Amino acid sequence: MDSCIFCKIVSGTIPSFKIYEDNDYLAILDISQFTEGHTLIIPKKHVRFVWDIGQNKYFEIVSKIANHYRGLGYEFVDSATFGRLVPHAHTHLIPHNGEDNDWKKALTQVGIIQQDPNRRPSKEKGEAILKKFALPISL
Repeated sequence: MDSCIFCKIVSGTIPSFKIYEDNDYLAILDISQFTEGHTLIIPKKHVRFVWDIGQNKYFEIVSKIANHYRGLGYEFVDSATFGRLVPHAHTHLIPHNGEDNDWKKALTQVGIIQQDPNRRPSKEKGEAILKKFALPISL
């Protein structure tokens, strides 16, 4: 895709710091380092959402890199999967030991939302949400 920044990185048109590369996937340092080592894992083929790629191999690569970072001494390797700002499937890996101020600030906002009792559904609302989202049980 000509206008996709990740496709340009895959083709070599835009330079990057490569952490890992194979025939199908590329892992690069994020240009905006949330924490040192903040990495993006992308499929080389243009796919919008990670749910539409061969996930087994993709998440094996994500796991391999995350475990490598843990082996470097990071207690946490947080992850996030997006497809909005850059419409090319990618997963962020954010290695840290819990003390990075920028990451603490970002997580504080998530925590505020998670801990807001007004966001918790009533029994009726929870049942309505369950009805909409529950998968059929298969035995």
